Amino acid sequence: METEFSTRRSLVTLLLGLIGVVALLTLWVGWAWPVVVGAIIVMVMGHEFGHYITAKRAGMQVTDFFVGFGPVLWSTKIGETRYGVRAILAGGYVKVPGMSWADTKVDPAIESRTYRSASYPRKVIFASAGSLMHVVMALALAFASLTLVGVPSSSHVGIGAFTTWDGHAKNAAQLAGLHLGDRIVSIDGRVITSADQLVRLVHADAGKQITLVVERQGQDLTLHASPVDGRSIKVGGVPLSTGTAPDGYLGIELNLQTVRTTWWRAIPQSFTQVGSMIGVAAHAMVHVFSPGQFASLFHQVASPAAANNRTNQLSRPESIVGVVRTAVQSTRSGPGTLLAILMAVNIFVGLLNMLPMLPLDGGYVAVATYERLRSRRGQRYHADINRLAPVVYAFMTVLLVLFASTLYLDIVHPIANPFQ
Repeated sequence: METEFSTRRSLVTLLLGLIGVVALLTLWVGWAWPVVVGAIIVMVMGHEFGHYITAKRAGMQVTDFFVGFGPVLWSTKIGETRYGVRAILAGGYVKVPGMSWADTKVDPAIESRTYRSASYPRKVIFASAGSLMHVVMALALAFASLTLVGVPSSSHVGIGAFTTWDGHAKNAAQLAGLHLGDRIVSIDGRVITSADQLVRLVHADAGKQITLVVERQGQDLTLHASPVDGRSIKVGGVPLSTGTAPDGYLGIELNLQTVRTTWWRAIPQSFTQVGSMIGVAAHAMVHVFSPGQFASLFHQVASPAAANNRTNQLSRPESIVGVVRTAVQSTRSGPGTLLAILMAVNIFVGLLNMLPMLPLDGGYVAVATYERLRSRRGQRYHADINRLAPVVYAFMTVLLVLFASTLYLDIVHPIANPFQ
C-alpha cells in the first residue's frame, strides 16, 4: 500500500513538473516550442507502441516500456511490464527478452515467449511495427491537414495584401471595400478560376467600373471597383505600367486560398500524399548517405562560410535540433505547413529505421529473413549476430558522424529561416 502511494505521489510530482516546464516554455518562447517538442515525443512513443502492441499480441514477454533514457523519474509495474519515464526525453524503448542470441540470461520458463523463439512472421511484424506506426501517424496527419486545414486551390483566388500607391491614402481595391482574405468569386459575371484569369480581366478594364462578387466569412458580397491605369500610378517612384495601352490595376496581391476536403475524399488523397512523400524521402535518404553529402558536411564543419552558404543549407540534412527549429518556424506559415513537416519527419524516420542494418529495426528483419532462408524442416537456423559486430560498429560510426556533424552545424550555423 505504501509503495502504491509512493508511486502515485511520484507520478503527480512528475506531471506537475511537466506542466510547470510547459508553462515556462510557453511564457518564454511561445506556444510553438512545447507543441512541436510534444509532437516529436508522441511520434517516438508511437513508434515504441507499435513494437509494444505487436509483441503483446504475438505472446512475447515485454519487460519494459519507457519514455526517454537515463535516470528513472517515475515507474510502475503492471503485470509483467514496467512502465516509466526517464530523464532524457530523446527517445524511448520496449524491451523483449532474447533480442540477441548473446542474451543467455533468460529464465527457461519464458524461453518460448522470447523474441528469438518467435516465428518468422511474428519477428518481422514486431520489428517492422515501429516504422509502420510512422506511416499510420503520417496518414493521420495528412487526413487532418486535408479535412481541418485544407490545401491551396488554384480556383480559389483571394486577396493576400494591398499595394500602397504613392500619393494615395487608399488604392482602388480599398476604395471598393475589399478586405484582406476576401475570395474573388467573379468579375462582371465571369467566374474566376485562376489568378491569371483575374489579372487579365482587371488589366483589360482600366478606367471602367467592374462588378465584383467576393466571398467573405461564408457570405457572397457584391462590390463595384474601377481599375486605375497603371501608367498614372507609381509605387516607390516607379510607374506600374509603361506601355502605350491602358493597363488596369486594383492594387491587390493575390494568393491561393485553402479549401478543406471532405472526409471520404481525404482518405484516398491521404494515401496518395503519403505515398508521394515516401518516394521523395527514399530519394533524400540515398542523398544523405552518399559520399558527396559526407564530404559536403565535413567541408561545412571546417568552413563557416560554407556552412552559412544558402545553397549548401538547402541540401543539408538536419539533426533533431534543426528539425524542431524548422517545425517551430513553420508555425508562422500556418498549421498546414507544420503538419506537412511532421508528416515528412514521420516518413523519414520510418524509412531510416527500416535500413537493413543492426541495430535498426530493418537489421532485425534482415537477420530474421536470413535465418528463415537457412532453416530446414525440423531444424531452425540461428545466426551468430556477434559475427556482424564489425559491420554494426562501422555502421554506427557512420551514424554517429552524421549525427555529430548535423548537430554541430544546427547549433553553431543554423539553417536560415525558410518561412520569413
